[in-house]
Amino acid sequence: MQITVEIPDEIAQRLDQNWGSLSRRLLEVIVADAYNCGKVNTAEVRQILNLSSRLETHAFLKRMGVYLNYDEAELEQDLQTLQEFRGE
Repeated sequence: MQITVEIPDEIAQRLDQNWGSLSRRLLEVIVADAYNCGKVNTAEVRQILNLSSRLETHAFLKRMGVYLNYDEAELEQDLQTLQEFRGE
């Protein structure tokens, strides 16, 4: 899907100077908000933004001030994986 946003040229140029690609910044804000609201998961954030790893995705969310949606089931899964890794 492609969305067009109308912003006065002088404001768009100023924002583009501060943030680099304005369209990328808008996409990042929308995706971070969607994740924060529970509309997309970390895998979808990674896919939409074409991030290279889970860690890069987590770093992106941290930079955007969004806490990870990390529930008890995910904690249990991580603990089990750690125990398997340690050979316990």
